[in-house]
Amino acid sequence: MVTPREKVALAHRQSYSVAPQFVIAAPGRVNLIGEHTDYNDGFVLPLAINYQAAVSASKRDDRTIRAFALDEQSQVEISLDVEPEFDHVASWSNYLRGIIAELQNQGFKLCGANLVISGNVPQGAGLSSSAALEIALIKSLVSLSEETIDGVNAALVGQAAENNFVGCSCGIMDQLISAKGERQHALLIDCRSLTLSPVPLPSDTVVLVVNSNVRRALVDGEYNLRRQQCEAVARHLKVAALRDVNLDQLLGVASEISDIEFKRARHVITENQRTLDTAQALVDGDLKQVGLYMAESHASMRDDFEITVPEIDTLVNIIKLVIGEQGGTRMTGGGFGGCVVALFPRQLVPAVIAKINLEYSKVSGTEATIFECEASAGAFT
Repeated sequence: MVTPREKVALAHRQSYSVAPQFVIAAPGRVNLIGEHTDYNDGFVLPLAINYQAAVSASKRDDRTIRAFALDEQSQVEISLDVEPEFDHVASWSNYLRGIIAELQNQGFKLCGANLVISGNVPQGAGLSSSAALEIALIKSLVSLSEETIDGVNAALVGQAAENNFVGCSCGIMDQLISAKGERQHALLIDCRSLTLSPVPLPSDTVVLVVNSNVRRALVDGEYNLRRQQCEAVARHLKVAALRDVNLDQLLGVASEISDIEFKRARHVITENQRTLDTAQALVDGDLKQVGLYMAESHASMRDDFEITVPEIDTLVNIIKLVIGEQGGTRMTGGGFGGCVVALFPRQLVPAVIAKINLEYSKVSGTEATIFECEASAGAFT
């Protein structure tokens, strides 16, 4: 199978009649636990996966960025001397435009570039295809311009581009794990200090990601609304973020905030603790306890944060029937469709896949897409 790196390198020669000077790949991610905690300065536990966005780059003599999105069969030209404007037609290019704006605002002296972009991270599935693209673009543009940037700062640039230009109020997790992921490990990330703590995955386990094929649209408002609700509770409690609130404090102001705000905050506060506890359970190799925490997380996302959909709940129930207490499964990503993630002994993979293929389409009317993932290295690791 041709990899994204190989695809963009070949297409670069065909499109620009020159070999690329750099071919950069950055991985997507799946989050084991810690959902909607990142923008609340909390804790998350993602891993980088073996699906990537890739960018080939060669230098131009002028001040133009020409980018060809191979999978979209779409090409744009962007002048480095004109402030980028949002593109409502070639929407993929807004990630590039936002990154150019952020890098130049931070003083990076970018050069003209020919780019080819491709990837195999499923789009709209909650596996951070956008963050993978951002990190690959950042490393490509900075490397081509003979400047330097480290992985943490690259993640911050990617987040700023998505927040300020694309219009999605994401936290730092997606970009940071794409930049700094480690092989065979999840990363416990403190989203306030940006401290990274590698957490080994138990041997002979597999991370299965199952795409419900219910497409998500986070920038359409629901994701941003959840963030606004969380920030409203933090302001009411006069703290910087819900990271600084415990459950007793929340209960103390329950009569002063709306029921919706209370539920949103309760999810974040309890999810932060579950994430820390899950990291320790993984270190201990206690898959039964991991499974309990993942089940609690899914219930909280379903009932308090209200971001699951029936197809996602169905997938979680199907997988749990097979793996029982030998692992865990939950919705992963921003919600409203996308994927579930499961961690369980490798020998159960055939039974889990067979059960999904047998039962899911009866309820959903569509087939699920199943990915057996490996914890991979980030673009800056």
